[in-house]
Amino acid sequence: MKEPIKTICPKCNKEYVGCPSLSRVDNETLICPDCGTREALESIGVSTDEIEKIIGIIDENRPKNT
Repeated sequence: MKEPIKTICPKCNKEYVGCPSLSRVDNETLICPDCGTREALESIGVSTDEIEKIIGIIDENRPKNT
C-alpha cells in the first residue's frame, strides 16, 4: 500500500501531500496525483481543456487538510 508523503512533484514543481502516482513516461518517477491523472487522461486521448476541467472537479471535491 502506498503511504502518503509530503514532497515536490518533479513534473509540475508543486508541493503536495498524498500518495504519489507512478509516471507513465518512465515507470520509475513518482509524481503528484494530479500529474498522474493528467498522464492517464492524455494516454486515452482526452483533450487538454477537458483534462483541466476534470482536475478542477477532483480538486474541488478533495478533502481539505485542516
